[in-house]
Amino acid sequence: MHTTTKYSSWFRRFTQWRERHISAKNFTLILAVLVGLFSAFAALMLKWLIHAIQHFLTENFSTNEANYLYLIYPVVGIFLAGLFIRYIVRDDIGHGVTKILYAISRKQARIRPHNMYSSVVASSITIGFGGSVGAEAPIVLTGSAIGSNLGKLFRVDARTMMLLVGCGAAGAVAGIFKAPIAGLVFTIEVLLIDLTMSSLMPLLMSSVTAATVSYIFTGTEAMFRFSLANSFAMERIPYVILMGVVCGFVSLYFSETMNKLEDIFRRFKNPYIKLLIGGATLSLLIFLFPSLYGEGYETIELLLNGTDSVEWGAAMEGSFFYGHSRMLLLYLALVILFKVFATTATNGGGGCGGIFAPSLFLGCITGFVYSHLCNVMGVSVYLPENNFALFGMAGLMSGVMHAPLTGIFLIAELTGGYDLFLPLMITSLFSYLTIRVFQSHSIYSMRLAKKGELLTHDKDQSILTLMRTENVIETDFKSASSDMELGKLTGIISESHRNLFPVLNKDNRLVGIVQLDDVRHYMFRSELYRRYTVDKFMRDPVARLSVTDAMDVVMRKFDETRAWNLPVEDEEGRYLGFVSRSKIFNEYRKIMLDYSDE
Repeated sequence: MHTTTKYSSWFRRFTQWRERHISAKNFTLILAVLVGLFSAFAALMLKWLIHAIQHFLTENFSTNEANYLYLIYPVVGIFLAGLFIRYIVRDDIGHGVTKILYAISRKQARIRPHNMYSSVVASSITIGFGGSVGAEAPIVLTGSAIGSNLGKLFRVDARTMMLLVGCGAAGAVAGIFKAPIAGLVFTIEVLLIDLTMSSLMPLLMSSVTAATVSYIFTGTEAMFRFSLANSFAMERIPYVILMGVVCGFVSLYFSETMNKLEDIFRRFKNPYIKLLIGGATLSLLIFLFPSLYGEGYETIELLLNGTDSVEWGAAMEGSFFYGHSRMLLLYLALVILFKVFATTATNGGGGCGGIFAPSLFLGCITGFVYSHLCNVMGVSVYLPENNFALFGMAGLMSGVMHAPLTGIFLIAELTGGYDLFLPLMITSLFSYLTIRVFQSHSIYSMRLAKKGELLTHDKDQSILTLMRTENVIETDFKSASSDMELGKLTGIISESHRNLFPVLNKDNRLVGIVQLDDVRHYMFRSELYRRYTVDKFMRDPVARLSVTDAMDVVMRKFDETRAWNLPVEDEEGRYLGFVSRSKIFNEYRKIMLDYSDE
């Protein structure tokens, strides 16, 4: 107790000194550097754990025959990760980026402290044992949790808290990929953090810090080796455009199939049934297609740097297809088809992972299959398979995440393929335009968007999203009952400063409202006090609000009814109070000032 008190006193003195000597903007920059530093170390730790587990489990695997341990490892990994989440963390840590979006829009950017480590542990076990998911979304959640809790520690305001969450995400992406620009762009595009002069510098500081730490510990080489053997030729542009469209449709298949499969897993409440279904599905798929084991980065390296069918055929190692080079396209096409099943089975069965790596993996294979098939068919111009594998990675990233800029810069930084910037841009653009025809939101944000809980770059919509109905309810309205006499109602009116009176039944449910104008002409006629009751003056409200209504729904009802006050009920239909236009306007203005650019 004495130590805690001493620490609190020291921290209070430090906070007072900081407020006197360091401006809020400069302190935000310092926090951004710390967030980038911690996020980078978390990313390095996660990568090391995954590779250590994978190496320990698979170092003696055969390359030219089936390995039956593929049937066991993924189930064990999902089981262990599920136990950790269920009995130690005791919270849902899946869908990391979606959780960040929800925290930004509905929880004032507050993320629970356990997210600073829980995703690292759970995802390293899941992926190390073969889970067909990525480590990037978990580390993005970890970085954002670091930013959120560091902001909470120093009691920063809501706007700075949101910015620190973005710094954590930017630092995590920059650290795990060694891609500082992609970290910045991802935060703006996917997490929808507005790019202003006051937010640009902290995001950059966090990204650069994390990338620098990653360079120091892992070297300055790009994450994937890539040598440009064939420079881009303008006559390939039509094929690059078609490549983008193909990536858009593969992205659509991946997103829609994943949503439907997740809905199936959600129907099962028993975690062991989920483990049985997910584990069995994943193990069987990995046994048949070993390329689905883990993140799949080895396959990406192989397709980016292979030069002939012998080298490409190594992608089929450990499978029944190995040694049959003519079946390469069939094998890779089946991998494209079943990757989404393996990814969903991993998470649905109880594991923890994201879709960054699956997007890169699928994109690389899609680009390779597309270009190789075109070359086999004898199109008029040669399409270099390794270049198009690169384009496919950008295209799938752009389509699945609805983030074309992230796709462009991430792939350029991951591979050093800056000389292919134009075709990367074309593929990303047409992939994004294709999927936007069918989906208005990314796989991360579609569920929140349906509930009206998604923060967007639309300033008005963003402020409405940050507002909550429960925070604008006014409860100082005097109530009446339908059988109350006019005399008693007159007494209530004399004690109230409101001109509106809810009429409630014995179960506290709203049966009507009385407006002062409706009873004004009767109030001074005492001979009517016992003759009339409230139900004579009562009218139905023009609309009712629910405490769970999103603020854009509330505003739409105000616009439709032109009312000044509307009653609010809880989820069981019991009266809570009223919401007024003036209260909403005041709250709107307060949030707008809090989140202004400077």
